[in-house]
Order: sequence, then C-alpha cells, then structure tokens
Amino acid sequence: MDQYICDVCGYIYDPADGDPANGIAPGTPWESVPDNWVCPLCYVGKDQFSKVQ
Repeated sequence: MDQYICDVCGYIYDPADGDPANGIAPGTPWESVPDNWVCPLCYVGKDQFSKVQ
C-alpha cells in the first residue's frame, strides 16, 4: 500500500499504521480514509497530501 506525505508539514500517512487516535484503523489504504480526515499534525485536508515516490 502506498504512503502519502503532507505537503504542509511532512507527516507521512502509512496505511500499515493507520491513524488510530483519529479513528483510522491500521491496514486502512489511503483510498479508504474518509475525505473529511485531516492531518493529525497540522490539520490540513487530504487534498494537501502527495503520494510518496
């Protein structure tokens, strides 16, 4: 599964880890993260993330 990085603060969303503190279970692919989820560090939306190459 692909990782995604926040273009604003550099937080990396890793599907293997998810974001349990914000309701995203480990193993959740990026495509299944809700559109209203925000970066846990700087609070920008999913549209501010880019796929890690």
